[in-house]
Amino acid sequence: MKLLSRTEEMILLSVLDLGKNAYGVAIRKHLRELTGKKYSVGAIYVPLERLEDKGLLIVEEGEPTAERGGRSKRFFHLTAEGRQALENVRILNQSLWKNYPNTQSRLRKNLLEAV
Repeated sequence: MKLLSRTEEMILLSVLDLGKNAYGVAIRKHLRELTGKKYSVGAIYVPLERLEDKGLLIVEEGEPTAERGGRSKRFFHLTAEGRQALENVRILNQSLWKNYPNTQSRLRKNLLEAV
């Protein structure tokens, strides 16, 4: 089983969410909207390259565009291995959390007792 870092997991999920619009800037924006955290360009592109090297993503070159100075966008797509890696992470997380089904209510109770 290929283990993913949390960032790799979030990037793969973003690629899945964005579908055919999954390119670096869109992924970065998507993660910022979801987490409220600003990601540097390198914080997105380094893991994207790593995920591609692992065979979890494939890259499709788009058409060159004038607004990008004639450069083309690189669109990312999950491979079958990428989908399996996400499923493995989901199963692992469920296993890790199985003993804590009422975490929210416990936390809320503890917070109320502390006040």
